[in-house]
Amino acid sequence: MRTIRNIFIVAIFTLFSANIVAQGDIISATDFMKLYKTDKNLVIIDASKADNYNKIHIKNAINLPHGDLYQIAEIDGLIETPEKLAKILSDHGVSQTNTIVVTDGGSQKYSSRIYWILKYLGAPDVKVLHKDMMAFKKARVPLTSVPAKRKPVSFAPSIDKSVIADINYVKSGKAKLIDARTPEEHNGTADNSDGHLPGAININYKDFLDEHDAFKSKEELEKLVGKYGITASTPVVAYCRTSVRAAVIYVAFKNILGYDNIKVYDGAYAEWVWKDNPVNTKANVSMHKSGKTGSGGGC
Repeated sequence: MRTIRNIFIVAIFTLFSANIVAQGDIISATDFMKLYKTDKNLVIIDASKADNYNKIHIKNAINLPHGDLYQIAEIDGLIETPEKLAKILSDHGVSQTNTIVVTDGGSQKYSSRIYWILKYLGAPDVKVLHKDMMAFKKARVPLTSVPAKRKPVSFAPSIDKSVIADINYVKSGKAKLIDARTPEEHNGTADNSDGHLPGAININYKDFLDEHDAFKSKEELEKLVGKYGITASTPVVAYCRTSVRAAVIYVAFKNILGYDNIKVYDGAYAEWVWKDNPVNTKANVSMHKSGKTGSGGGC
């Protein structure tokens, strides 16, 4: 009887531990508060737009909207060079040596995007915190409308090329492409889209989230991607229009599923059509459409 009980205890502990590992860099409000109270090296980045940040945010969180990290260029949403990204982060008081927690208004899009950018820059300790006001209240997360500012520091990038895909890698056919956009965008029936990259499957980024916009469980996500034959060994590239939504899929793969073979195509649909590459429609018809006239709108 004692042996059975011990086996049961070990099984429960193993399952509990596996769930902790599976969450990776995604932390709860309770876990965040432990860091908040004890980690003097903590930096909190609120990736929301300034208007939302100024209404309410976590006390001591700095505001760094994801859009501030992009190039001013004909192709929307391309991230700045590593040197410029490092300068922006340095000016905001963020170092690669910090414990960094990123949050947004609750959509997961903007926090995931900055999380991915920080991992691309080689920051080793980055967490994602979902804004859930009920969870925040229960964990007593301190909120304020008073802006926070940090002294400039030094951010030294150490680029991790394994997380990013360029257009040549996408064209190589080495990876399965996931289009994180809506079915209408994927099919080319939306106003801001003429179709999808040839060969791409469509898994809306929202399918990785539950009704509260929190990430679904590992079991749910394994079932979701398993329908397309995706396993831990499958090379995957996620994209959307400018790869903001694609970053949500990146976070889910890395931290919930524990699949490391995932990249984000930063240029995404916007770059693909701008360079006059063919897209496929709902009927799987290949056509050429220039992004110079049809790539605008959304992220």
